[in-house]
Amino acid sequence: MSGDHPLWYYLIQPVIAGLIGYITNVLALEMTFKPIEYFGLNIFRIKDQPWGLFGWQGIIPTKAEKMASVCFELMTTKLLNIKEIFDRLEPEKFSEVMEDALLLMLDSIVNDVAMKYMPGVWSNLPKEVKDEVIVIMDIESDQFMAAFMEDVKAHIDDILDIKKMTVDACVREKRLVNKIFQECGGKEFKFIRESGLYFGFLFGLIQMSITFIYDEGWVLPVAGFLVGWATNWLALKVIFRPLNPHKFGCITIHGLFLKRQMEVSETFARVNCVEILHTKAIWETILTGPLSKNFFAMLRAHSILFTEKLVGGMKPFAVSAMGSQKFSEMKEEIAKQIADNLPSIMPHSYQYTTDALDMENTIREKMQQLSYPEFEGVLHPAFEEDEMLLIFVGGVLGAMVGIFQYAVTFK
Repeated sequence: MSGDHPLWYYLIQPVIAGLIGYITNVLALEMTFKPIEYFGLNIFRIKDQPWGLFGWQGIIPTKAEKMASVCFELMTTKLLNIKEIFDRLEPEKFSEVMEDALLLMLDSIVNDVAMKYMPGVWSNLPKEVKDEVIVIMDIESDQFMAAFMEDVKAHIDDILDIKKMTVDACVREKRLVNKIFQECGGKEFKFIRESGLYFGFLFGLIQMSITFIYDEGWVLPVAGFLVGWATNWLALKVIFRPLNPHKFGCITIHGLFLKRQMEVSETFARVNCVEILHTKAIWETILTGPLSKNFFAMLRAHSILFTEKLVGGMKPFAVSAMGSQKFSEMKEEIAKQIADNLPSIMPHSYQYTTDALDMENTIREKMQQLSYPEFEGVLHPAFEEDEMLLIFVGGVLGAMVGIFQYAVTFK
């Protein structure tokens, strides 16, 4: 029978609905990002799904690999051309910043190998002959490094799988995917949390009217589900829709996220380049990634050519001291040590490489120039398919609060 409850019972319903909206939105967002790893009993769980029979993993960490793949695919088609980026490197400048470290490395290698293969001859070699070797090494090392980096630029796609680098980093450290979304969409997530309170209160007014007319126990759980569902759905829609701005008199309606294209582009570029696409990670991928064998084959070829020029002047007395076979082995040893030790001095090039590639500014500028549909496509599709799961979670949480409300207040 309607109207059997005291007035406060009806008046409190919009307040409770507002709290339901707020709580479900907060919890839904928490469940989007946390926990980073699956928490609970791993008895039954469908692959790539956040839920298990008795456990949960944040939606975004669960989909880290897929989200990183989709996001990077869009980046490389809309924002980045790796070949063009690496064309910005100037081999002569690269050689210049590496010069001191390279000469120290080569001096050590030549001395160690010479002492190994012809210790007596090398120790007694006149100073002017050794000085000549050093002069040749100084001249040829610049040409060696410049020619090698020219080859690196020309074959960057053969030695760097930047997509795998990005995806592996996100899978290995799922917090990175969370960080990208949280920093880029920080203001939107704040809106989702707060809008739950406002939208929930409005839906609560409708619930109050229904309860006053039709006062049945099942209304509160159902209303809780609808409030949780609707507040999440509405908040998500307001973020990305309308796609293009629509002006109604003095009011312009536009998706909240899309309105912040300039700001979001700057954040997206910064987070990606600081956390994932930084120079150290790029060189580590080149040196240890799936295409590293191509890099080292290239480096060995240049090292052998450099060694030929370096020891050319030593050949007459070296061959007489050790024989042609040993001399060939010594050249191979020098080339091998150059290839083995060059990666250890690459950090000397990091600052120049970062400045030359200028990836952060490139990503930011290209992203700011995208049309609204293209801009939405950089981030939205990565989690779009899980929006319904997020909305459903809000509905379930709302229903649970409604059941509690029914148990405490009904009759």
